[in-house]
Amino acid sequence: MAHLLVVESWVGSMSRLLPRAIGEGGHEFTFVTRDLHHYLRGAGSDGPHPLLAARNIITADTNDMGELLPHLERLHAVLAFDGVVSSCDYYLPAVARIAERLGLPGPAAEAVEAACRKDLTRRVLAEAGVPGPRFALCADTAQAAAAAREIGYPLVVKPVDLCAGMLVREVRDERELEAACRALEEFPVNARGQDRSPVLLLEALLTGPEVSVETVSFGGVIGVVGVTDKSIGGAPAFIETGHMFPAGITPESEREAVDAAVVAIKALGLDHVVCHTEIKLTSEGPKVVEVNPRPAGNRITELVRHVTGIDLAAACVDVALGQLPDLEPRPTGMHSAAIAFLLPDTTGTLTGIEGADEVRAQPGVLELTLAGPGRAVRAATSNNEYPGHIMTADTQGSGARETAEQAPRAPAPRV
Repeated sequence: MAHLLVVESWVGSMSRLLPRAIGEGGHEFTFVTRDLHHYLRGAGSDGPHPLLAARNIITADTNDMGELLPHLERLHAVLAFDGVVSSCDYYLPAVARIAERLGLPGPAAEAVEAACRKDLTRRVLAEAGVPGPRFALCADTAQAAAAAREIGYPLVVKPVDLCAGMLVREVRDERELEAACRALEEFPVNARGQDRSPVLLLEALLTGPEVSVETVSFGGVIGVVGVTDKSIGGAPAFIETGHMFPAGITPESEREAVDAAVVAIKALGLDHVVCHTEIKLTSEGPKVVEVNPRPAGNRITELVRHVTGIDLAAACVDVALGQLPDLEPRPTGMHSAAIAFLLPDTTGTLTGIEGADEVRAQPGVLELTLAGPGRAVRAATSNNEYPGHIMTADTQGSGARETAEQAPRAPAPRV
């Protein structure tokens, strides 16, 4: 039995999958957070949040590395941690620094920091010659306007240090550019109380199908688990409306996407880490959107597990412990699995969702998760506003997406 240190977490899917993987692996964990109430609020109707089942729950300022590192060093002397993990992007660099300080397995801290900051990622990949969009890093709106004229509209404005598509916007003229930059300026602190970088990232708009490559790097070897495709909506935002695994693309496109992801991971120097690398398949070839040094969110890991039997949450635990992960596919009887998300198109209070029983009765439905009455909803602008999802599988071929995308027509939200 190993003892893991878990530093903060999302309160969504991976925050439940990671404790499950730790327990199923025969291990235990200590949970460190700066705000325990954040997870108490995130508990569902099925009982306390799984993170609260930790052997120890420690309150510490996880945003202050100057205080956190020596504090955890003292705890390590007593509790003897064997590895350290987090499911929250905002704490992945801290986890790498903690592993380094405590002498635990983990990726190079500099590599994780570069992957978690979109501006640093762009610079590293550009210097390595990895294909990506034309881009500019700007200090303010005036610089952004000048850079936009050089890159050309339409383009994409991004924060360099937010997640879930927050405040990522397509802009088609200077007026829209100014509005997007102003929205970023008005959001100086992220949801975890961390000061944001004021850097603005401008990228040429990439067109074409978007996929993600799921990999696990260990001991200098990058194991490719597979390729997931995704549906995007919500323009001018970029909201993930669904995914399917394996991706419904040609074998040639799959090879190109995998090659691009592997090159990007190597360029960043990432090892001993599960990666979720997003790729646009453009007419000019695959271009890297971003490299996330953690398992995929939006329950993509569950799509992978249903089809291949590979548990990426368990692989995350294994690499954190310095153990070779099990990436051997096993027959599951499922050839494809997909998920579709419900997106609110208005703002108000949810009074109910119609058609749930009919959807549950449809063949191939694996999950139907819906928000209950009373939840405040708003027109979706990021991947944080889903009031529910449908997960489906096809035992014969690649029909899971069709079932998933048709099913959301039945459970209609009432606001």
